Amino acid sequence: MVLLTGGTGYIGGRLLRALERRSIAVRCLCRNPESLHGRVAAGTQLAPGDLLDPATLGPALAGVEGVRRIIFLGGLAQGDDLSPHMRSRLETGNILRASGVPVVELRASIVIGSGSASFELIRALVERLPVMVTPRWVHTAAQPIGIEDVTAYLIEAIEVEAKDGLIVEIGGAEVTSYLGIMREYARQRKLRRWFLAVPFLSPGLSSRWLTLVTPVYASIGRFLIESVRTPSVVRRPEADRIFKVRPAGLGVAVERALRNEDLRWAETRWSDAGCPEVWDKAAAPGPAVLSDVQEVSVPLSPDEAFAPVRRIGGRTGWYFGNWLWRIRGLIDLMTGGVGMRRGRPDPETPLPGSTLDFWRVQIYEPGRRLRLLAEMRVPGRAWLEFRAEAKGGSTVLRQIAYFEPHGLEGLLYWYMLWPIHEVMFRGMLRRIAAAAMGAAAPGAATAPPARRTA
Repeated sequence: MVLLTGGTGYIGGRLLRALERRSIAVRCLCRNPESLHGRVAAGTQLAPGDLLDPATLGPALAGVEGVRRIIFLGGLAQGDDLSPHMRSRLETGNILRASGVPVVELRASIVIGSGSASFELIRALVERLPVMVTPRWVHTAAQPIGIEDVTAYLIEAIEVEAKDGLIVEIGGAEVTSYLGIMREYARQRKLRRWFLAVPFLSPGLSSRWLTLVTPVYASIGRFLIESVRTPSVVRRPEADRIFKVRPAGLGVAVERALRNEDLRWAETRWSDAGCPEVWDKAAAPGPAVLSDVQEVSVPLSPDEAFAPVRRIGGRTGWYFGNWLWRIRGLIDLMTGGVGMRRGRPDPETPLPGSTLDFWRVQIYEPGRRLRLLAEMRVPGRAWLEFRAEAKGGSTVLRQIAYFEPHGLEGLLYWYMLWPIHEVMFRGMLRRIAAAAMGAAAPGAATAPPARRTA
């Protein structure tokens, strides 16, 4: 039995699927097992637990061969001026080794794969900018490795000879840089791009600039940039001697990522890992929150009436005032928030814990209820909830915006935007009802205007 942590994240999610395909028994340790319900194979176990809470680990570790080996994926970096992010990854490996359990630590360079933060950053830049001003950090030497090869190393590490533990540096078949990756991407996409080097643009300025043209918001962009300022090249090539994996070169890694990225959605994405607040029972609207309630009745079944709701966001949009939603997303990006560019991984089903533009799905009950928790920057906590309730031969669609203000700033935010919200929310529910009517009976009259009830 293998105990997997991080199964809701980008690499952990890929590793989970790879282990399942090889019929390896897996138990996923999750703070919130609900986030993986419906996404794992029949034989995969889900165990609630938190690595920061030792009391929860006993049941999760039961039967995991006494934890005879720990496999940890860390970061590959050289130099004394490491970023806080890279220092923390190295320190994590040191802490694990101090436990006395043999540790196989794989230190990887830039990971190339559909849905990875690095690849989405590169794709957005090259696709949208024919001319790019490139700071010094894009020339730093790196040895990028494909996500498929990373998961192959992790799986082989389960059985590799490592009595006293190992530290193994892994990378692709060639040394390049972020600039080299962008040029390879442009070559494969048959795009003509010009790169102009400049000696300035600090990591902070670079991360702010990236938010304008990429889906990687400022805080994540800064972590990436600070980490690639130092080289990440394999200097101790023990991997070829210890492992059977022979990683592909940059061209193959990019080609595989492009092929998978062209599917409707990537297998996993960097933004999949949700914030703990999504599953915190206290992170729910309380009796004292401010609210705006809209409702409308449509002569449909709950499933029919709710169909447009479950498709909301992403490419479908928000049914009313999409340009206002995009402006709100841009403001959020520029202030360090997540913005609207994450979209949603599944266009049909808003799975709990998944992203939905600048929201995250907190509750989803098919045909009945959808609650979204806001992840944009607001002076308080916000939710948007939809409900469908059968009433006679019709269905009442109810849309509720909740806001828990933080101090005077939060109150001012709510009441200053109330007129805009009133128009937006009323219009949105009206359009949702019309979409449901149109899908159920093409050519039918649209639903009556939504009315505010509270």
